[in-house]
Amino acid sequence: MLPPSPRREPRTIDQLGRVRVDPFAWMKDEDWQKVLRDPSVLRADIADHLRAENAYAEAVLADVEPLRTALLAEMIGRVPPVEESVPVPDGAWAYYARYADGAQYPVHARRPRNGGEEQVLLDVDAEAKAHAYYALGNAAHSDDHALYAYAEDVQGSEVYRIQVKDLVTGALCGPAVESTTGSFAISPDSQWLFWIYRDDHGRPSRIYRRPIRGGEDMLVFDEIDAGFFLSISVSASRAWILIERGDHDTNETLLIPAADPTAPPVVASPLVRGERYSLTHWNDRFIVLTNADGAIDFQLMWTPDTQTARQNWRAFVPHEAGRFLLGVSVSERDLVWAERHDGNVAIRIVPWGVEGDVRAQARAIVVDEPAFDLTLVGILEYSGTILRYIYESPTTPAHWYDYDLTTGARELRKVREVPSGHDPALYEVRRVFAPATDGESIPVTILRRKDTPIDGTAPLFLYGYGSYGIPMEAGFSTTVFSLVDRGWIYAIAHVRGGSEKGWNWFLDGRGRKKPNTFTDYIACARHLMTEGYATGGHIVAHGGSAGGLLMGAIVNMAPELFAGIVAQVPFVDMLNTMSDVTLPLTPPEWPEWGNPITDAEAYDLIASYSPYDNIADRTYPPVLAMGGLSDPRVTYWEPAKWIARLRLEAKGGPFLCRINMDAGHGGSSGRFKRLEEVAVVQAFAIWAEARAGHS
Repeated sequence: MLPPSPRREPRTIDQLGRVRVDPFAWMKDEDWQKVLRDPSVLRADIADHLRAENAYAEAVLADVEPLRTALLAEMIGRVPPVEESVPVPDGAWAYYARYADGAQYPVHARRPRNGGEEQVLLDVDAEAKAHAYYALGNAAHSDDHALYAYAEDVQGSEVYRIQVKDLVTGALCGPAVESTTGSFAISPDSQWLFWIYRDDHGRPSRIYRRPIRGGEDMLVFDEIDAGFFLSISVSASRAWILIERGDHDTNETLLIPAADPTAPPVVASPLVRGERYSLTHWNDRFIVLTNADGAIDFQLMWTPDTQTARQNWRAFVPHEAGRFLLGVSVSERDLVWAERHDGNVAIRIVPWGVEGDVRAQARAIVVDEPAFDLTLVGILEYSGTILRYIYESPTTPAHWYDYDLTTGARELRKVREVPSGHDPALYEVRRVFAPATDGESIPVTILRRKDTPIDGTAPLFLYGYGSYGIPMEAGFSTTVFSLVDRGWIYAIAHVRGGSEKGWNWFLDGRGRKKPNTFTDYIACARHLMTEGYATGGHIVAHGGSAGGLLMGAIVNMAPELFAGIVAQVPFVDMLNTMSDVTLPLTPPEWPEWGNPITDAEAYDLIASYSPYDNIADRTYPPVLAMGGLSDPRVTYWEPAKWIARLRLEAKGGPFLCRINMDAGHGGSSGRFKRLEEVAVVQAFAIWAEARAGHS
C-alpha cells in the first residue's frame, strides 16, 4: 500500500523579516474551535486525509497485529480485574473508589467510617457507556457530606461540564455548569460552587460562583492576562478559599475568607515577575513555598494569616541548593514537606511550634535505593495524625503507607496487585549519570532483567520528556515489562527541562537554553552505548507532547542512532503554533519557549530546532506519530503535517501517522482501553527493531 500523498499548498509566511514556507498549512481546519467541541464538523478533505493516514499505518503494521494483540493481553493481565483504593477518612465517612470486575471506569463510593453499608456516589462506568470517550475531571463531596460534584469531558477536548448530585435524593441539582476547565471548589459552608470558565480559545479566563444547588452565576475574578493559568482550592484548615493565577515563571494568590465566601478576593502578596509562591494555611499563619530572594530550589517561609504581604514573610526552612522543595501538607499539630535531591524524593516532618534549625530537627522518611519514587499524598485530616505516602520503584509495585505522626508507627495499607505475577527479584534497576556536552551529569534510570546481557546486544527503549519542570519519576509501570521480559532494556533519560536535579535543571532546559534538552538526550543515548546498554541504530526513542518535540529534534540531529521513533501527541510545528495567538496554550507558553512574534532572537532559536522546519535530506528511521482529533494542547494537525513533510523531504522511514478520532491529548479513556495505544507503541518498537536486524 502506498503512503498518502496529500496535496501541497505552499503558504508563504513573512515574520520579523524572516520568510518560511508551509506546504501543509491547509490541514488546520479554520473552525478548529468547533472541531474540539464536536469532531464531526471536521472539514471533509482533512477527515479523509486523516483516515487515509490511519489506514496506511494499519496496513504497514498489519504483520504485527498478532503481536499487538498479545501485548495488550499481557498488559490487561497485569491489571487487577477488581480493585479498590485505600479509603480516605473525612468526618463520619470513609471515601474511596473501586473497580467492578472488568470495568473500564470506577465507582466512587463511601461507607460509614466505623463500618456499615456502602453508598454509591457516582458510577463512572455507567456514565461512560453512553459516550465513545469519557473522562472524569475533579470530583468532590461537600463538607456537609450531602452533595457530590464532578466534572466530565465527553469528547477529549478538556472542555468539562460540572454536575452536582444530591446524595439524599440521587437527583442532579439544577442545570450543569458548561464550558469549564473541570476545576472547581466547594465552599466549606457547602453553599457555593466556585468554578473556572474555559473560553473559546480554550483558556481559563474567569472564575464564577453559583449557589451549589443551582442558581445564577456571579463573576468572582476576571483574568486579563491571556498567558496566565487559574486554579482554585480550599485550604486544609477550611479557613480560606484560594485563587492562584500565574504562568511557569510568575504567580500570585488571592484569598477569600471561608467564613464569608461571597466576599471579593484579596491579593495575598502582589506578583513579582520571575517569582513564584504558594500558600498553605497552618493554624494562625501561612506557610509560603517560594523561590523569592534567589531561592532557585525554593524555600519555606511563614507569615501571619492577617499579614500576608511579602515584607512580612519570615524564614522557616531556608533555601539549600540541590534540595528542591516540592510541596507541603499540614495538620493542626504537624507540617510535612517533600524534597528532591539527585533525582530521588525524601519526606520530612516537623511539629507545630518548632523553632531554630527546622531542617535539623525534622524527622525523615527516606528510601535507600538507586532510583525510586516517593509520593507525598498528605496528612489525611487537618485534625488528625495520619500521613499517607506511596513508595514504588521500577522493580517494586506501589505500596501505600499510613504513618502515625504521633507514634511513628507505619502501616502498610495496600500493595499494587499484579494478577499475572511479578517477581521483583528477577529485575534490576540502576541509576547512571551520562556526561553532557557542557560537563553536566544527566541521570538515567535503567530497568532490565538480571539475565539480560550488558554487552550491546539488547535493544533499548529510551524515554524522555524534559519540559515545564515536570520530572519523570522512577516509578513502577506494569506495561514496560512486556518489553523488558522480551530482553529489552528500558531507560528514562532525565534531561534538562525537567526538575529531577532541582529547579535549575528546569531553567537550564528552557527558553534560550532549550537545546540542552536535545543534546542531553543524545548524550544519554551515546553513554548507554558506551556502557554496553545499547548499540547505535538499535535504540527506539519515545516521548509525548513536549517529549514529542524532543523526539522530532533528536531524529533530525542524530537519526543514525535510532531503530525507530515514537512521538505521541508531538509538539513539532513550533514556529507556527507559537505564532498563533488564538491557540489555547500559545501565550501561556511564551515563557517556556520565547515569543517568535515579537522577539527575533526567540524566532531564530525556535527556527533552529523546530522539528517541522528542520527535516534534512538524509535517511531517517521509521517514525510513528500519534495524535488525538480533540486535543486542545497539541492539535491534530501537528503530527499530520510533520509526517507529510517527512515523506516529502526525508529518506528512509516509513513515516506513519495515527490519529485517534475519538480522543484528545491523553489518548483513549478507560483503564483497559488506554492500554491499546501502549500496545501499539510497543508493537511498533519491536517491529522497528526487527527491521534494524537486531531481534
